[in-house]
Amino acid sequence: MKLLNISGSPHVHSDESTRKIMWRVNLAMMPMLLVAIAYFGINALLISLISVAACVLFQWLIEKFIMKVPTTVGDGSAIVTGLLLAFNVPSTPSMMWIVIIGALVAIAIGKMSFGGLGKNPFNPALVGRVFLLISFPVQMTTWPKVGGLFPMNFDVETGATPLGAFKMGTLSSDVTLWDAFLGHIGGSLGEVSAIAVLIGAIYMLCRRIISWHIPVAFIGTAFIFSGILWLVDPNQYMNPVMTILTGGLMLGACFMATDMVTTPMAKSGQLLFGFGCGLLTIIIRNWGAYPEGVSFAILLMNSVTPLINRWCKPRRFAC
Repeated sequence: MKLLNISGSPHVHSDESTRKIMWRVNLAMMPMLLVAIAYFGINALLISLISVAACVLFQWLIEKFIMKVPTTVGDGSAIVTGLLLAFNVPSTPSMMWIVIIGALVAIAIGKMSFGGLGKNPFNPALVGRVFLLISFPVQMTTWPKVGGLFPMNFDVETGATPLGAFKMGTLSSDVTLWDAFLGHIGGSLGEVSAIAVLIGAIYMLCRRIISWHIPVAFIGTAFIFSGILWLVDPNQYMNPVMTILTGGLMLGACFMATDMVTTPMAKSGQLLFGFGCGLLTIIIRNWGAYPEGVSFAILLMNSVTPLINRWCKPRRFAC
Protein backbone atom coordinates (compact mmCIF):
# COMPACT_ATOMS: atom_id res chain seq x y z
CA MET A 1 0.00 0.00 0.00
CA LYS A 2 1.37 3.40 -0.98
CA LEU A 3 1.48 5.78 1.94
CA LEU A 4 0.82 9.51 1.73
CA ASN A 5 3.98 11.58 2.20
CA ILE A 6 3.46 14.51 4.51
CA SER A 7 5.97 17.34 4.66
CA GLY A 8 6.25 20.39 6.86
CA SER A 9 4.97 23.80 5.89
CA PRO A 10 5.24 26.04 3.99
CA HIS A 11 3.81 24.26 0.95
CA VAL A 12 3.76 27.33 -1.29
CA HIS A 13 7.25 28.11 -2.52
CA SER A 14 8.82 31.25 -3.97
CA ASP A 15 12.26 32.53 -4.80
CA GLU A 16 12.45 34.30 -1.42
CA SER A 17 14.75 32.90 1.25
CA THR A 18 15.84 33.77 4.76
CA ARG A 19 19.23 34.76 3.41
CA LYS A 20 17.77 37.21 0.89
CA ILE A 21 15.42 38.73 3.43
CA MET A 22 18.14 39.21 6.06
CA TRP A 23 20.54 40.84 3.62
CA ARG A 24 17.81 43.16 2.40
CA VAL A 25 17.13 44.19 5.99
CA ASN A 26 20.85 44.91 6.38
CA LEU A 27 20.69 47.06 3.26
CA ALA A 28 17.65 48.91 4.63
CA MET A 29 19.64 49.86 7.74
CA MET A 30 22.46 51.51 5.80
CA PRO A 31 20.85 55.01 5.82
CA MET A 32 20.75 54.90 9.64
CA LEU A 33 24.36 53.76 9.80
CA LEU A 34 25.49 56.54 7.47
CA VAL A 35 23.60 59.18 9.48
CA ALA A 36 25.08 57.83 12.72
CA ILE A 37 28.60 58.06 11.29
CA ALA A 38 27.88 61.54 9.96
CA TYR A 39 26.72 62.86 13.34
CA PHE A 40 28.76 60.80 15.81
CA GLY A 41 31.89 60.11 13.75
CA ILE A 42 34.39 57.30 14.10
CA ASN A 43 32.89 56.07 17.38
CA ALA A 44 29.63 55.15 15.65
CA LEU A 45 31.45 53.19 12.96
CA LEU A 46 33.67 51.33 15.43
CA ILE A 47 30.79 50.41 17.76
CA SER A 48 28.76 49.11 14.81
CA LEU A 49 31.66 47.05 13.46
CA ILE A 50 32.48 45.63 16.90
CA SER A 51 28.84 44.74 17.57
CA VAL A 52 28.42 42.99 14.20
CA ALA A 53 31.73 41.14 14.50
CA ALA A 54 30.90 39.98 18.04
CA CYS A 55 27.44 38.73 17.06
CA VAL A 56 28.81 36.80 14.07
CA LEU A 57 31.65 35.32 16.14
CA PHE A 58 29.45 34.25 19.05
CA GLN A 59 26.91 32.63 16.75
CA TRP A 60 29.66 30.74 14.87
CA LEU A 61 31.27 29.54 18.11
CA ILE A 62 27.97 28.37 19.61
CA GLU A 63 26.91 26.53 16.45
CA LYS A 64 30.29 24.89 15.93
CA PHE A 65 31.36 23.93 19.44
CA ILE A 66 28.17 23.79 21.54
CA MET A 67 25.30 22.91 19.22
CA LYS A 68 27.60 21.11 16.74
CA VAL A 69 25.48 22.03 13.73
CA PRO A 70 26.38 23.58 10.37
CA THR A 71 27.03 27.28 10.75
CA THR A 72 24.36 29.71 9.54
CA VAL A 73 26.23 33.00 9.91
CA GLY A 74 26.11 33.42 6.15
CA ASP A 75 22.37 34.09 6.23
CA GLY A 76 23.01 37.61 7.56
CA SER A 77 20.75 37.32 10.61
CA ALA A 78 23.65 37.77 13.05
CA ILE A 79 24.60 40.96 11.20
CA VAL A 80 21.02 42.22 11.56
CA THR A 81 21.20 41.59 15.31
CA GLY A 82 24.60 43.28 15.55
CA LEU A 83 23.48 46.40 13.72
CA LEU A 84 20.23 46.69 15.68
CA LEU A 85 22.11 46.28 18.95
CA ALA A 86 24.59 48.99 17.92
CA PHE A 87 21.72 51.26 16.90
CA ASN A 88 20.30 50.96 20.43
CA VAL A 89 23.37 52.18 22.32
CA PRO A 90 25.07 55.60 22.62
CA SER A 91 28.30 56.36 20.79
CA THR A 92 30.50 56.87 23.87
CA PRO A 93 33.94 55.15 23.81
CA SER A 94 33.03 52.85 26.73
CA MET A 95 30.38 51.20 24.54
CA MET A 96 33.10 49.63 22.41
CA TRP A 97 33.62 46.92 25.02
CA ILE A 98 30.17 46.98 26.63
CA VAL A 99 28.51 46.22 23.30
CA ILE A 100 30.46 42.94 23.15
CA ILE A 101 28.69 41.82 26.33
CA GLY A 102 25.38 42.85 24.79
CA ALA A 103 26.20 40.84 21.67
CA LEU A 104 26.90 37.74 23.77
CA VAL A 105 23.59 38.08 25.59
CA ALA A 106 21.67 38.81 22.38
CA ILE A 107 23.07 35.80 20.50
CA ALA A 108 23.60 33.25 23.28
CA ILE A 109 20.51 33.97 25.39
CA GLY A 110 18.15 35.82 23.08
CA LYS A 111 18.66 33.62 20.02
CA MET A 112 20.72 30.42 20.20
CA SER A 113 19.44 29.18 23.57
CA PHE A 114 16.03 28.71 21.89
CA GLY A 115 17.50 26.87 18.90
CA GLY A 116 18.51 29.67 16.56
CA LEU A 117 16.79 31.82 13.95
CA GLY A 118 13.07 31.19 13.69
CA LYS A 119 12.70 29.75 17.19
CA ASN A 120 13.47 32.72 19.43
CA PRO A 121 10.36 34.23 21.11
CA PHE A 122 12.02 37.60 21.80
CA ASN A 123 13.88 40.00 19.55
CA PRO A 124 17.56 39.17 20.27
CA ALA A 125 18.86 42.72 19.85
CA LEU A 126 16.33 44.02 22.36
CA VAL A 127 17.24 41.27 24.82
CA GLY A 128 20.86 42.46 24.61
CA ARG A 129 19.88 46.11 24.84
CA VAL A 130 17.67 45.71 27.92
CA PHE A 131 20.37 43.60 29.62
CA LEU A 132 22.91 46.39 29.05
CA LEU A 133 20.46 49.05 30.23
CA ILE A 134 19.90 47.20 33.51
CA SER A 135 23.54 46.18 33.99
CA PHE A 136 25.25 49.41 32.84
CA PRO A 137 22.67 52.16 33.45
CA VAL A 138 25.18 55.02 33.57
CA GLN A 139 26.99 54.10 30.37
CA MET A 140 23.73 53.33 28.57
CA THR A 141 22.23 56.71 29.47
CA THR A 142 25.27 58.91 28.76
CA TRP A 143 24.39 60.58 25.48
CA PRO A 144 26.86 62.41 23.22
CA LYS A 145 25.81 65.77 21.86
CA VAL A 146 25.62 66.17 18.10
CA GLY A 147 28.15 68.86 17.28
CA GLY A 148 28.61 68.79 13.53
CA LEU A 149 29.03 66.55 10.55
CA PHE A 150 31.72 63.85 10.60
CA PRO A 151 33.42 64.52 13.97
CA MET A 152 36.66 62.53 14.08
CA ASN A 153 37.61 62.76 17.74
CA PHE A 154 37.14 59.96 20.27
CA ASP A 155 36.25 62.33 23.13
CA VAL A 156 32.63 63.41 23.23
CA GLU A 157 30.59 66.07 25.01
CA THR A 158 27.54 64.56 26.62
CA GLY A 159 24.03 65.83 27.21
CA ALA A 160 20.46 64.65 27.69
CA THR A 161 18.21 63.29 24.95
CA PRO A 162 14.97 65.19 24.22
CA LEU A 163 13.01 62.47 26.06
CA GLY A 164 15.30 62.62 29.08
CA ALA A 165 15.33 66.41 29.12
CA PHE A 166 11.54 66.57 28.88
CA LYS A 167 11.13 64.07 31.72
CA MET A 168 13.40 66.25 33.88
CA GLY A 169 11.60 69.40 32.75
CA THR A 170 14.67 70.86 31.05
CA LEU A 171 13.86 70.39 27.35
CA SER A 172 15.05 73.43 25.45
CA SER A 173 12.72 75.19 23.02
CA ASP A 174 15.66 75.23 20.59
CA VAL A 175 15.04 71.53 19.84
CA THR A 176 12.73 71.63 16.81
CA LEU A 177 10.73 69.01 14.96
CA TRP A 178 13.08 69.54 12.02
CA ASP A 179 16.07 68.65 14.21
CA ALA A 180 14.34 65.44 15.29
CA PHE A 181 13.39 64.59 11.72
CA LEU A 182 16.92 65.02 10.36
CA GLY A 183 18.73 63.64 13.41
CA HIS A 184 20.45 66.69 14.88
CA ILE A 185 19.64 65.55 18.44
CA GLY A 186 21.21 63.27 21.04
CA GLY A 187 20.32 59.63 21.34
CA SER A 188 21.32 56.11 20.36
CA LEU A 189 23.06 55.58 17.04
CA GLY A 190 20.08 54.44 15.01
CA GLU A 191 17.25 56.41 16.57
CA VAL A 192 18.29 60.03 16.05
CA SER A 193 17.15 60.48 12.44
CA ALA A 194 13.51 59.77 11.59
CA ILE A 195 14.10 60.30 7.89
CA ALA A 196 16.83 57.65 7.81
CA VAL A 197 14.49 55.16 9.50
CA LEU A 198 11.71 56.02 7.04
CA ILE A 199 13.96 55.48 4.02
CA GLY A 200 14.81 51.99 5.25
CA ALA A 201 11.19 51.23 6.15
CA ILE A 202 9.91 52.32 2.73
CA TYR A 203 12.48 50.06 1.07
CA MET A 204 11.35 47.07 3.19
CA LEU A 205 7.70 47.81 2.43
CA CYS A 206 8.41 47.99 -1.30
CA ARG A 207 10.27 44.67 -1.16
CA ARG A 208 7.45 43.19 0.97
CA ILE A 209 9.81 42.28 3.77
CA ILE A 210 7.41 43.88 6.23
CA SER A 211 3.78 44.94 6.04
CA TRP A 212 2.29 48.25 7.15
CA HIS A 213 0.14 46.81 9.93
CA ILE A 214 2.54 46.85 12.90
CA PRO A 215 4.34 50.16 12.14
CA VAL A 216 1.09 52.03 11.48
CA ALA A 217 -0.65 50.57 14.53
CA PHE A 218 2.41 51.21 16.73
CA ILE A 219 3.02 54.79 15.60
CA GLY A 220 -0.68 55.64 15.29
CA THR A 221 -1.50 54.41 18.79
CA ALA A 222 1.44 56.27 20.31
CA PHE A 223 0.43 59.43 18.44
CA ILE A 224 -3.21 59.26 19.53
CA PHE A 225 -2.57 58.54 23.20
CA SER A 226 0.27 61.05 23.51
CA GLY A 227 -1.94 63.58 21.71
CA ILE A 228 -4.74 63.06 24.23
CA LEU A 229 -2.32 63.59 27.11
CA TRP A 230 -0.85 66.68 25.44
CA LEU A 231 -4.29 68.20 24.95
CA VAL A 232 -5.06 67.61 28.63
CA ASP A 233 -1.83 69.26 29.83
CA PRO A 234 0.68 70.50 27.19
CA ASN A 235 3.10 71.58 29.92
CA GLN A 236 3.40 68.12 31.44
CA TYR A 237 3.18 65.92 28.35
CA MET A 238 5.17 66.04 25.12
CA ASN A 239 3.81 67.15 21.75
CA PRO A 240 2.61 64.00 19.92
CA VAL A 241 4.67 64.74 16.81
CA MET A 242 7.82 65.18 18.90
CA THR A 243 6.87 61.99 20.76
CA ILE A 244 6.96 60.06 17.49
CA LEU A 245 10.16 61.62 16.16
CA THR A 246 12.30 61.34 19.31
CA GLY A 247 13.70 58.30 21.04
CA GLY A 248 13.55 54.84 19.54
CA LEU A 249 9.88 54.79 18.58
CA MET A 250 10.40 54.99 14.81
CA LEU A 251 13.29 52.52 14.89
CA GLY A 252 11.36 50.12 17.09
CA ALA A 253 8.13 50.34 15.09
CA CYS A 254 9.77 49.78 11.70
CA PHE A 255 12.72 47.47 12.40
CA MET A 256 12.23 45.60 15.70
CA ALA A 257 8.49 45.28 16.23
CA THR A 258 8.22 43.94 12.66
CA ASP A 259 10.51 40.96 13.31
CA MET A 260 8.60 38.16 11.56
CA VAL A 261 9.76 35.53 14.08
CA THR A 262 8.53 37.25 17.24
CA THR A 263 5.31 38.88 16.01
CA PRO A 264 1.81 37.55 15.19
CA MET A 265 1.09 35.88 11.86
CA ALA A 266 -2.41 37.19 11.14
CA LYS A 267 -2.88 40.79 10.02
CA SER A 268 -5.46 41.40 12.76
CA GLY A 269 -2.97 40.05 15.28
CA GLN A 270 -0.30 42.39 13.95
CA LEU A 271 -2.60 45.36 14.41
CA LEU A 272 -3.28 44.29 17.99
CA PHE A 273 0.45 43.78 18.56
CA GLY A 274 1.24 47.27 17.25
CA PHE A 275 -1.52 48.78 19.39
CA GLY A 276 -0.08 47.14 22.50
CA CYS A 277 3.44 48.33 21.69
CA GLY A 278 2.30 51.92 21.18
CA LEU A 279 0.18 52.00 24.33
CA LEU A 280 2.88 50.46 26.53
CA THR A 281 5.50 52.82 25.13
CA ILE A 282 3.48 55.90 26.07
CA ILE A 283 2.66 54.50 29.52
CA ILE A 284 6.31 53.71 30.30
CA ARG A 285 7.57 57.02 28.91
CA ASN A 286 5.19 59.10 30.98
CA TRP A 287 4.87 57.14 34.21
CA GLY A 288 7.78 54.69 34.25
CA ALA A 289 11.24 55.07 35.73
CA TYR A 290 12.88 55.32 32.30
CA PRO A 291 12.27 58.13 29.80
CA GLU A 292 12.13 55.54 26.99
CA GLY A 293 9.81 52.53 26.84
CA VAL A 294 10.06 51.13 23.31
CA SER A 295 12.34 48.17 24.12
CA PHE A 296 10.29 47.09 27.13
CA ALA A 297 7.03 47.49 25.20
CA ILE A 298 8.16 45.31 22.29
CA LEU A 299 9.57 42.58 24.55
CA LEU A 300 6.37 42.51 26.60
CA MET A 301 4.29 42.15 23.44
CA ASN A 302 6.69 39.46 22.15
CA SER A 303 5.79 37.47 25.25
CA VAL A 304 2.07 37.51 24.43
CA THR A 305 2.49 36.80 20.70
CA PRO A 306 1.50 33.10 21.16
CA LEU A 307 -1.75 34.21 22.82
CA ILE A 308 -2.43 36.70 20.03
CA ASN A 309 -1.80 33.98 17.45
CA ARG A 310 -4.36 31.74 19.17
CA TRP A 311 -6.93 34.50 19.34
CA CYS A 312 -6.37 35.94 15.84
CA LYS A 313 -6.17 32.79 13.78
CA PRO A 314 -5.96 33.20 9.99
CA ARG A 315 -9.01 32.07 8.03
CA ARG A 316 -8.91 28.36 7.21
CA PHE A 317 -9.20 27.27 3.61
CA ALA A 318 -12.20 25.21 2.53
CA CYS A 319 -14.23 26.28 5.58
